[in-house]
Amino acid sequence: MTSASGAELEQRAQELRDELAAVVTRTEGFEGWHHAVSAVPRHRFTPGFFLPAEAPPPQGMTRWEPVTSRLSPERWLTAAYADQTLVTQLDGEEPDWEAPHPHDGGSPTSSSTLPSLVLRMWQDADLADGQDILEIGTGTGYSTALACERYGSAAVTSLEVDTRRLEQAAEALYGLGYAPDLAVADGLHGYWPSAPFDRIVAACSVRTVPRAWLAQTRPGGKILTTIGGWQFAFGRALLTVHDDGTASGPLLPGTVSFMLARPHQAPAFGNPAHWGSLLADARPTPAQHGTDWLTDATVEAFFTRFLVQSALPTTQVTTVDGTTYLIDVTTGSTAALTSDGDEPHVRQAGPERLWERVEHVLEAHAAAGRPGPEAFCLTVDANGQHLVHPGMPVISMR
Repeated sequence: MTSASGAELEQRAQELRDELAAVVTRTEGFEGWHHAVSAVPRHRFTPGFFLPAEAPPPQGMTRWEPVTSRLSPERWLTAAYADQTLVTQLDGEEPDWEAPHPHDGGSPTSSSTLPSLVLRMWQDADLADGQDILEIGTGTGYSTALACERYGSAAVTSLEVDTRRLEQAAEALYGLGYAPDLAVADGLHGYWPSAPFDRIVAACSVRTVPRAWLAQTRPGGKILTTIGGWQFAFGRALLTVHDDGTASGPLLPGTVSFMLARPHQAPAFGNPAHWGSLLADARPTPAQHGTDWLTDATVEAFFTRFLVQSALPTTQVTTVDGTTYLIDVTTGSTAALTSDGDEPHVRQAGPERLWERVEHVLEAHAAAGRPGPEAFCLTVDANGQHLVHPGMPVISMR
């Protein structure tokens, strides 16, 4: 690429960046981020990424097409400045962006989060000048750069568990003049060398809030994290750390999700038919206790699924040939739900009666008027992690 074409690319990138800044800072409260979005060149953090192909392969799985400046300069630059998530890694394998190839199937394991969500994350963390910030999950480094641009590099420490990811992020950050503290480390343990922090902000989901985060946050400081799980439901919490080492705070509205931290991802559970062989005789369950909470795409159903997941934190869900299985690999408990006409039936086995716990959560939530996430408080103490609502029994997430 000649210097003239390079100059043209940078000019086009600035135009697209200004358009992006105008779009993503329209939300009330985001105005202070306009300069940062306009200043940080996202394309420098995303030399390559995967986008879903318009025509999927015959098997019905997602076909991921590589997009780079060499393969398709305009598509690459336009996508880099669209308000969308860009997948930068599949199945933990680092791509060769000099000679990338398409992937059929595969699970995203690293990405550049859509800019509006990055701003939502930083905004919801209640940041202010002069605070010490720990970011869990550097990823491409784009979100790190935005925080550095807004609050200064000296305020930011960022951790990444993937060495190659951090190397690429560091090259882009340092090349642009940003100098946060960066480290290859498991973010679930925080980072004692730079502690204590005023804010810990996780760009990944966790099943339980690590106690190390509480210990490394100053009293009165806050932790913003997404609580995820093995039923693929998510809830966000903004916790305030107290003098006694406990923390509590509200769930936040919306359906934001991040990838689970790698140590918190679900184990393989085997063949559902093997688990099905353990099951006892079927009994009916009320129609309202069917699988709408699993299949409905509404915000309300998504949060109901989060409540069920919270009550059964070591349980996974899968559906095979019309039968929905709940499988708990830690206790050997399982349940299977099938429909016989209009009436669902359930069979259960093991020490934990999984479907009965589902029914209890659904009934309690309905009796309380189906409150949304902002009506719940998450508490973390020596006894674990708990969801609290005044009109419902406490849900212990352990």
